[in-house]
Amino acid sequence: MASNKPNKLAFLSMPAPASYVAGLGRGASGFTTRSDIGPAREGPSAEVVAEAQARRGEEPDVDPAQFQDPDNEYGLFAGTTYEQDDEEADKIYEQVDEAMDSRRRARREAAERAQMQKLRAERPKIQQQFADLKRGLSVVTDEEWENLPEVGNLTRKKRKREERSFVVPDSVIVGDRGKNEYDNALDPRQQQAGGFETPADSGALTNLVEIGQARDKILSLKLDQMSGISSTSGTATSVDPKGYLTSLDSVIIKSDAEIGDIKRARMLFDSLVKSNPKHSPGWIAAACLEEHAGKMVAARKIIKQGCEMCPKNEDVWIEAARLHNNEDAKVILANAVQHVGQSVNIWLKAGDLEHDVKAKKRVLRKALEHIPNSVRLWKETVNLESSAVDARILLSRAVEVIPHSVELWLALARLETPDKAKAVLNKARKSVPTSHEIWIAAGRLLEQEASSPSKTPEQRNKELDLVDKTIEAGVRELRKHQVMLTREQWLKEAEKCESEGSPRTCEAIVKATVAMEIEEEDRLDTWVGDAESAEARGMVGTARAVLAYALKVYPDRRSLWRRAAELEKAHGTTESLDAILSRAVVHCPQAEVLWLMSAKEKWLAGDVPAARQVLEQAFVANPESEQIWLAAVKLEAENGEFAVARQLLVRARTVADTERIWMKSAVFERQQGQLSAALETLETALKKFPKFAKLYMIQGQIHQSMGNIALARASFGAGLKSCPKEPSLWTLASRLEEADGKSIRARALLEKARLVNPANEHLWAESIGVEERSGGAAQAKAMLSRALQECPASGVLWSMALWAEPRASRKTKSVDALRKTKDNPFVVCTVARVLWADRAVERARDWFGRATATDPDLGDIWAWWLKFERQHGTEEHREVVRTKCIAADPHHSPVWQSVTKDVANVAKSTREILEIVADRLQ
Repeated sequence: MASNKPNKLAFLSMPAPASYVAGLGRGASGFTTRSDIGPAREGPSAEVVAEAQARRGEEPDVDPAQFQDPDNEYGLFAGTTYEQDDEEADKIYEQVDEAMDSRRRARREAAERAQMQKLRAERPKIQQQFADLKRGLSVVTDEEWENLPEVGNLTRKKRKREERSFVVPDSVIVGDRGKNEYDNALDPRQQQAGGFETPADSGALTNLVEIGQARDKILSLKLDQMSGISSTSGTATSVDPKGYLTSLDSVIIKSDAEIGDIKRARMLFDSLVKSNPKHSPGWIAAACLEEHAGKMVAARKIIKQGCEMCPKNEDVWIEAARLHNNEDAKVILANAVQHVGQSVNIWLKAGDLEHDVKAKKRVLRKALEHIPNSVRLWKETVNLESSAVDARILLSRAVEVIPHSVELWLALARLETPDKAKAVLNKARKSVPTSHEIWIAAGRLLEQEASSPSKTPEQRNKELDLVDKTIEAGVRELRKHQVMLTREQWLKEAEKCESEGSPRTCEAIVKATVAMEIEEEDRLDTWVGDAESAEARGMVGTARAVLAYALKVYPDRRSLWRRAAELEKAHGTTESLDAILSRAVVHCPQAEVLWLMSAKEKWLAGDVPAARQVLEQAFVANPESEQIWLAAVKLEAENGEFAVARQLLVRARTVADTERIWMKSAVFERQQGQLSAALETLETALKKFPKFAKLYMIQGQIHQSMGNIALARASFGAGLKSCPKEPSLWTLASRLEEADGKSIRARALLEKARLVNPANEHLWAESIGVEERSGGAAQAKAMLSRALQECPASGVLWSMALWAEPRASRKTKSVDALRKTKDNPFVVCTVARVLWADRAVERARDWFGRATATDPDLGDIWAWWLKFERQHGTEEHREVVRTKCIAADPHHSPVWQSVTKDVANVAKSTREILEIVADRLQ
């Protein structure tokens, strides 16, 4: 049965109708490509398109222009009437537009103004730059405008010269006439052999040796004529033969540019002095210019004219004296005195020209006749006196003439005996009641008398008390006369007294003035800041006095006592430190740290009985103090009294039953080798303190040292159940498994630890270490990448990442590490190691110093520095590292803690521990 369905294949194989264009109904047009053969055909015509659209039932496109009236129609609504409703609608639309615009207008205008101000601040207009100069021109008078000098050419550009032509002389023409000619005949001077005559045979040979000898003879002849007495005239010459050649080297050869500058400056100064002849700086500058150009005669002539035009100006006379020799300068200054007799500088310059002391005295005393009220002249005159008696007489006269000069009164007091000096200072105080220097000088005088060896201690103490009373009275008197010095000014005076060797006066000034201008609630912080700043400037006495006054006001502040003790420890003696600590424990008996500092200082001084006595007193004041009990145990254990230390621990566990005392008891038994006793102590302690992680750690380590891995694993497991937030416990448990050869189990423990303690850098570092030790470098690198994603600011992880980089990219990585960790000490130390590997020795040493300064409590960094100095430094460098490490007394960082907590290193000092750690570092 035949199918009625149309055959699609037959339809597709049918030819296209004529003028068929695919997609014509959608607006497409036909085109041909380069692959087509033959020329491209044109698109269908308008009639064909219209026929096709009519066949499909589509309406033809309408041209809008056919409905437009070309005379008066231009748009859709052209020709319509504009009625009142249209006008009202337009107004409403305009009001809406204005309202929308006004909402943001203020904000927009403010932003535009701010932007414009910023632009004007960065790039101001030229008229704004010169606005102040324009305003200044308003005060210039017409006469000044007319007297402005004419300037030369300052553009440094060569001017075009007018080209001039000259007639060439006949001699030049005649000489050049035969230049290009040549002869076609032989020279008659030719030899018969056919060769030319040689220069040697003709006698025209140049002998360079004879020329050099002749030159030397001429030079020696000139020098002989200049040396001594001339052979012709018999008169002495003014040329030094020894310095003649040397002086030739000192001649300054000026370039054309410098000569041009000098000429232009000479024109400028010439115009200046002519337009304003009474302007003394112009004459001085013109003379200096000629001096610089090497024309001393012209310079002296100019300055002479300046003295004539400006006879009342002292600077011109002094400059004239400088430009002349000594004898002429005396004459010049003698003339200057006639015109400017009241000038102190001219008299002093005249005195300096005299080389004889008597002549200087004569000049200065003549000056005092003209200017009797000059302090400077009196001081210079007194300084010339070699006898104290004559100086005293002069100063006595000086203070009569100038009673308000504090310097002269103090100088006179220094020359008098102590008794007369007191009278002089009393007169000075009455003459100048507003001077604080006189009161300070009185206090220093009393302190000097008290320090006399002939005085008894009682007399000395009484006179030292007078110093305090004198300074207090001085402060009161100054307040009465409205002389209000600030605290900072008084403290500077105190530091000045300390630096000049008057510590008691310094202390008196601090006592009298340190409490001024301070609110009561700010006094403590202000005084501590004053003490710290004074200590930083090296003024220990001032800092000590400030803290002493603060301790009188706040005797129960343990922080103040500790600060004073630290000051004495750093800058004082053992006796002063002991005195401070003895007073501190009396005023603050409950301050455990002060008792411990006192006992430690006595122990370090070698006085163990005294240290025991201090701790016994501390027990009385603080019977349940954990720190004091442990300090007593450490004292006895360090001195070999193990039985006494054990008894103290037993008593401590009874009196002060704390978890730390139980832990120290177990550690003590472990250090003594009593492992069973230590385990019994730990079992008892764990029943009392089941949440104290360190007990589980010690118990597990003891079992591990005894070789009982199962019990050690059980101890660590119990600890992890009780204290899951303790990273160190997880680390010890993983290391136990790793030591037992079970790296998979160690890896699992650390993964669980990271889940319990997220973002913990030490757990991540331990995991990376496990991968590295098991030989999985790729796993370790992947683990490090994950760790840095979770802990992006970890110094430990960045240090590991930095060292794991290839050597070529470590420096670039160092910059990122320092920026992201904010100069973490571990990263700084690693940068130093990178520089060490690159042989940058000095830079590596600087970076090690930066690392230890950032955190001196990290022992591994000190050990790395010592290891570096072992390789590249001297014994002095190594000793510096050891000394600084001992002073810092570090306690943390991984390798350092593992060494210090090792039982074999219990009694070793910080110096020995440092050497061991440096050996272990790799």
